[in-house]
Amino acid sequence: MPTNSLMERAAVAMSGGVDSSTAALLLKEAGCDLIGLSMRLWDPRRNDEGTENACLHATRCCSPDDLYDARAAAERIGIPCYVADFRKEFEDFVVRPFVEEYLRGRTPSPCVHCNSHLKFDRLTRLAEESGADRIATGHYARIVFNEQNGRYMLRKARDKNKDQSYFLFGLTQKQLARALFPLGELTKKQVREIARRSGLPTAEKAESQEICFVPDGDYAAFVERYQPPDGSRPAATPPPGEIIDFAGRVLGVHKGIHHYTIGQRRGLGIAHSEPLYVLEIRLLQNTVVVGERRLLGRSRCMVERPNWIAISDLTKPLRVTAKIRSRNTPAHALIEPCRDGEDGGVTVTFDTPQAGVTPGQACVFYQDEIVIGGGWISSA
Repeated sequence: MPTNSLMERAAVAMSGGVDSSTAALLLKEAGCDLIGLSMRLWDPRRNDEGTENACLHATRCCSPDDLYDARAAAERIGIPCYVADFRKEFEDFVVRPFVEEYLRGRTPSPCVHCNSHLKFDRLTRLAEESGADRIATGHYARIVFNEQNGRYMLRKARDKNKDQSYFLFGLTQKQLARALFPLGELTKKQVREIARRSGLPTAEKAESQEICFVPDGDYAAFVERYQPPDGSRPAATPPPGEIIDFAGRVLGVHKGIHHYTIGQRRGLGIAHSEPLYVLEIRLLQNTVVVGERRLLGRSRCMVERPNWIAISDLTKPLRVTAKIRSRNTPAHALIEPCRDGEDGGVTVTFDTPQAGVTPGQACVFYQDEIVIGGGWISSA
């Protein structure tokens, strides 16, 4: 972190997990004037309305238990911790777009939106109102300042198994200039050891592996029962339709396009000589196209609404490695400004065809450990 950061007041986003708790501890031990801020984003009881599972997931991310754990950790560290009610913002910027994307036959990445719109936008503004100059989180990533081009650079974390730079590609230069990632140089094992040694109550807390507002992982069921507080509904739930192959032959019937994502194999209900995968979702025709795994590869995709970090804009072809999903291995590719004049769009051409190129997912560009930028896959 910059050497002058400890002369400033900082706010740390405390989620109630071991990572954010340890980030706060490290900053406090370094002498930082620190306050904790926790976000109330989602009421877990909404997941179970009308079911027999009320409060079943009350201990998962965004639950009251997490807020309690955050406050307990803050008390142990010796800093004040305040709770901000961002439920409306979370609904508007994360949950509703998540549902709308599935209804369009796309597969969203809500954690990116949560970082950009809440943790590093709304929470940063709240931190400013509290007199804090910086915002810190428990993300595994690093920030460096490039004196040659005057830009803040986002780097992968030291622990490559925990690196979260993919989810942070949407951060602006202003946001990066004020962000602190105290865990960027540490491994997860080291973070646990620090938390245990300091007696943090979150030291042994398990990590949440699912999207916080869909803790059971059943995205389609969530989309079907979703009802925002204002009583509106983004669109009608897609009806059943045909499952076809590339030749147009009808192979079966799907349950609604929101049940499927590119690369999916399970749940198709089709007997075939080889395993079948979802190759394409055609919204207008309400059809799901399937085929053998060898047909999954895509050599090119279009990316919309890019955000650039290491460069101010993409004006000419650039060699990068591109990640089409957070856990995918980066693939060598050439990125170019769209020739058709599409607003800021990018054409990505992979050296080797990639399986699972999925509209709605983020595509993030790297050069070695540096995040060049990224955007949203619009077509493959």
